[in-house]
Amino acid sequence: MELQLPERQAAGLASLSTRTGRSASELAVEAVDRLLTQENWFDAQVQLGIDQIARGEFLEEEEMDARVARMMRA
Repeated sequence: MELQLPERQAAGLASLSTRTGRSASELAVEAVDRLLTQENWFDAQVQLGIDQIARGEFLEEEEMDARVARMMRA
């Protein structure tokens, strides 16, 4: 696979590669892995919320507003 980065990102990656002694390819693989991990976590959290709503486990808007107001005063 070939990846074309904007000049700013390519320069940043080259600089990071030099500072860390790791190849740009190795750093790119790590970055993609982090992105995929984050996206999978986010998808799982969204599904968790959907499942909670389906089970009726949610706060009404008024209760959420009250909780936020209490948090802002603390």
